[in-house]
Amino acid sequence: MHTALMVVLLITSVILILSILLQSSKSDGLSGSIAGGAEQLFGKKKSNGYDAILARITTVVSAIYIIVALVIVAIFN
Repeated sequence: MHTALMVVLLITSVILILSILLQSSKSDGLSGSIAGGAEQLFGKKKSNGYDAILARITTVVSAIYIIVALVIVAIFN
């Protein structure tokens, strides 16, 4: 059980890190280099949808991360 929860925690942490790094910001960082081609291909309206999807993924995965971390602490302490 402990191993399974730790694997879920690891996967959610990686997804959380990637979703945060891919979000657009005021300066073009990692998200500008990766999503720049997608913005030209799909247009400006689709990029807003892309940002909304990343924001939703970040919210859901962060909630899962917190819940799993609290479960690990509650069960194994």
